[in-house]
Amino acid sequence: MTVPQGRRSSTFTRLLRHGFTDPSAAERLLDDPALSALRDDPLLLDALGATADPDLALLGLVRLVEAQDDDLGRRELLDTLVTAKPLRDRLLGVLGASEALADHLARHPLDWRALVTYESADLHPGVEEFERGLADAADPESLRVAYRRCLLSIAARDVCGTTDVAEAAAELADLATATLRAALAQARAAAPEDAAQCRLAVIAMGKCGGHELNYVSDVDVIFVGEATEGTDEDKAMRAATRLASHMMRICSETNAEGTIWPVDANLRPEGRNGPLVRTLSSHLAYYQRWAKTWEFQALLKARPVAGDLALGEEYVEALAPLVWQAAERENFVPDVQKMRRRVVENIPVGEVDRELKLGPGGLRDVEFAVQMLQLVHGRSDRSIRSGSTLVALQALGAGGYVGRVDAAQLDDAYRFLRSLEHRIQLYKLRRTHLVPEDDADLRRIGRSLGMRTEPITELGRAWKRHTSVVRRLHEKLFYRPLLDAVAQLAPGEARLSTEAARERLVALGYADPSAALRHLEALASGVTRKAAIQRTLLPVLLGWFADSADPDAGLLGFRKVSDALGKTPWYLRLLRDEGAAAENLARVLSAGRLAPDLLLRAPEAVALLGDQGGLEPRGRAHLEQEILAAVRRADGAEQAVTVARGVRRREMFRTAAGDLIGSYGTEDNPAEADPGTLVDRVGDAVSDLTAATLAGTLRAVVREGWGDTLPTRFAVIGMGRFGGHELSYGSDADVLFVHEPREGADEQEAAKAAAKVVAEMRRLLQLPSADPPLLIDADLRPEGRSGPLVRTLRSYEAYYRRWSLVWESQALLRAEPVAGDEELGRAFIDLVDPLRYPAEGLGEDAVREIRRLKARMEAERMPRGADPTLNAKLGRGGLSDVEWTVQLLQLEHGWAEPGLRTTRTREALAAACAAELIPTQDAATLDEAWVLAARVRNAVMLVRGRAGDTFPSDGRELAAVARYLGYDPGHVGEMLDDYRRITRRARAVVEERFYGA
Repeated sequence: MTVPQGRRSSTFTRLLRHGFTDPSAAERLLDDPALSALRDDPLLLDALGATADPDLALLGLVRLVEAQDDDLGRRELLDTLVTAKPLRDRLLGVLGASEALADHLARHPLDWRALVTYESADLHPGVEEFERGLADAADPESLRVAYRRCLLSIAARDVCGTTDVAEAAAELADLATATLRAALAQARAAAPEDAAQCRLAVIAMGKCGGHELNYVSDVDVIFVGEATEGTDEDKAMRAATRLASHMMRICSETNAEGTIWPVDANLRPEGRNGPLVRTLSSHLAYYQRWAKTWEFQALLKARPVAGDLALGEEYVEALAPLVWQAAERENFVPDVQKMRRRVVENIPVGEVDRELKLGPGGLRDVEFAVQMLQLVHGRSDRSIRSGSTLVALQALGAGGYVGRVDAAQLDDAYRFLRSLEHRIQLYKLRRTHLVPEDDADLRRIGRSLGMRTEPITELGRAWKRHTSVVRRLHEKLFYRPLLDAVAQLAPGEARLSTEAARERLVALGYADPSAALRHLEALASGVTRKAAIQRTLLPVLLGWFADSADPDAGLLGFRKVSDALGKTPWYLRLLRDEGAAAENLARVLSAGRLAPDLLLRAPEAVALLGDQGGLEPRGRAHLEQEILAAVRRADGAEQAVTVARGVRRREMFRTAAGDLIGSYGTEDNPAEADPGTLVDRVGDAVSDLTAATLAGTLRAVVREGWGDTLPTRFAVIGMGRFGGHELSYGSDADVLFVHEPREGADEQEAAKAAAKVVAEMRRLLQLPSADPPLLIDADLRPEGRSGPLVRTLRSYEAYYRRWSLVWESQALLRAEPVAGDEELGRAFIDLVDPLRYPAEGLGEDAVREIRRLKARMEAERMPRGADPTLNAKLGRGGLSDVEWTVQLLQLEHGWAEPGLRTTRTREALAAACAAELIPTQDAATLDEAWVLAARVRNAVMLVRGRAGDTFPSDGRELAAVARYLGYDPGHVGEMLDDYRRITRRARAVVEERFYGA
């Protein structure tokens, strides 16, 4: 029969208007004989149009009608559908939201009747009602069918808005409880002997324990068992394990009706490696001795749900005191935060932006933040101990532990994200937390959440808005109430008590919470614009301080910098508006003493932290240009050198800050992966800075004493680490001074002038001032301390030709001109090249002498009582070991291998490897040890503010060194073990390559 075009157009348009995306297919379905009686029923079309996916709902309805056993069944269904609005809304709502439940109804066509009743008790069923719904299930297959029937009624109330997301999650948890009880009953019925030998309690964990389950989720459990009277404990535990295993299989295995959900017992002590069932005393012993912080966090959700409930209550009561002491554990907050970071890092890169549960701004961010606050404050406040995230969040807001506005915004965001998660899972009843990419899926989900105009666009906007709220709030949630505790709040506003604020600060790692509160009060109290900006900044800064080894120092440093710069218009604006500046400042202030000391001497250097390239070291030419220009403008040598030292201090801060931030990493930029790059950057930067400072000082001294021209040409030769571009923060400048009288100048006058220049340079660079001194060490000169500080080129030539010892040739391997007359510097290098790269290499006597000197140095120069395995300079496998090994190769082969003619240790080692003078593996071992030892020395200076070659003995300082070296909090022992292992391997190479063992 041909359908009139007008009628078709009218129906087609009507279907489009009701939300159908394929009106042609919908027309064909409406023409199906099964629905012919309802084809033009406006109530049916309106009801279909109100569903998440009208096309899906109509298809599901046709399948359900066709699946009825006979005409009588079909008529009953259709009549009830037309006359009973509650059934119509519920049934079509489910069919339009869940393909999986439509499949269930097609297989079990009478289950639609579960949606007919509309009594008050039916609106909010609990465990008892669900137990009655499962009561007739005698085997695993019938249990699955009964479970889906109960799930159908939960989904119907959910999609129709009869229950909100929290109530739906609670009902799903209650259904899971009833299901676990039914499965355990079947397991006990199958093995009555086992059941008689033991008491078995099932403890729900995770979302089931928290009464906030998803549609499709693993149900996390822990089993507790005890022997019945007269039964051997081992025998009883074996029986309990069989019962628990059978119960898990009943729920988890797949048959013709699919699966219910996996039961996951991996949160038990020792995880998969531990016994499935333990006695209560065994659980207690484990948690008292071995449990990690995350395991106590997991116990927040523990709730007895099946089996011997009295035993389950005993379990919860016995472990509760341990749970509420978890916040007192060392590194509690960093452990929890590290666990959260690890979860994010394990998400595949392509899924991060769609990950609803684990991604940034996702459900887990809210849950982690709430649980952390519960563990800190639940010790003294029982009102916040709920296992439910939303209930706990409400209690935290009411108690002042979270700001009321923050709590309300998080509640709203969490409810939206959980609703989105429910709708995604409901469609196919599959366990997923990924937001789909297909437009049809997004349209269905958006419509199911009430977005009807532009469901795809509206859903995207809402999702992004809520995740951004969570991302913004979840970090500062822990810190903002600390400010409210010391600020003036509106009447009636809840606030943290002073004691609660102290508790939170201690949990964050502050050693002196009272002082921290005083600093917060000084920074954030008042009604000024400055205080208002501080209140915005501090919640985030406190989190970064807490992520360091010394939060107290970070906060104190921030107060000092703020006091010094608080009146400048740009300081707080920089921190507020330049995203990186505030985090960079927090990292620098809390990582040790050196960088904050440098900054506090000239706080305006904080501006470097907001400049994108501000932390990149400046080259020698640029530094020399700035310093020499300042010298020209200065009134005298002292003023000129003061300016030069000021530049040095600023650039030292730039280098230290860049090193710290590169080592720690920031939220936007990960830590530098190659530690060698960090060492080389510091070595180059400090060496260039020292050279530029010496050049400026030399120019200032000459200018004041002799005008533009000194009666003698004068050059400074860098030696040791200075010449090797390997200076660390606390290094002296090892140098030689060389001069050459100008043509026609009196030699004695020239010598006096040169000596006066040296003396004045040393004096000016050590004058007491706010800037760190630069110590000049000329002890590597001919005749050492007994010889003149400065010589002519001819004098050096005469000495080296007649008296030079092999150690002096070795020392000259590092010689490089750094300041003064460039031509004279090159002449000096030409003079010493034959000494440091002797033709045909070293003789056997010279090699023996070098080895003897090294052994003597190891015996005599190691500080008394020092641990030789932890001394970075002179210890086993340390800097000295590696450098002497490389320098021996240079002395022996430098004459033949041009690549070895360098003052840099790592460069020479790489050249030796390329020339096959040392195996690749040995070279890599030496390089790794040298880089690590160099970083340890840098770390000690950064952390303690003074140079040192050994790891600090103070716990906080040692932890700060570990953080700088890339270790997580609480891993100091691992750092020391790694250092000993790496340097021990290097020493083995030294024994073979240097000593010839």
